[in-house]
Parts: sequence; structure tokens; C-alpha cells
Amino acid sequence: MSEFDLVVLQEDVADSRLKKGDVGTILTVYNEGKAFEVEFVTLTGEAVAVETLLSHQIRPVRSSEVLAVRDIALQDVNES
Repeated sequence: MSEFDLVVLQEDVADSRLKKGDVGTILTVYNEGKAFEVEFVTLTGEAVAVETLLSHQIRPVRSSEVLAVRDIALQDVNES
């Protein structure tokens, strides 16, 4: 996986609004691909989170996959 690749989160991120299946963009590759700085944004381009993730926590997107949406604002209200 390289900088600017789209990736899929493989697990929920503790203490974060990020959930398994969220799609992000690799910003930086660390230690020859052992870790990655990944940015997650809304569909309108607003930043949700930038996380440093290990290689087992993400995977490349597949050409057969379709994007889906979930509303993180509704999620925050439901969790309160």
C-alpha cells in the first residue's frame, strides 16, 4: 500500500468514531509499510480523523466493492 491509496478499515478504532468498513486515504507510509497515517473524511471532504494504523488494521479497496454511508452525527447522538 502506498501514499494516496484508498484503504478499508478492518476493525473499529477504540476511542474514535471510526468503524470497521470505513474508507480512508493513506497520507504517509511508515517503516516500509508496517504502519500508515490514514485520513478519514466525510463525503463532502470534512476531516473526521487522522489515525496511525498498523498494516493489519487496513486493507486495499477491491475493485468489486461499492461505497456505503453512515451518518457519524447521528451516531454521536445515539451514543450520548
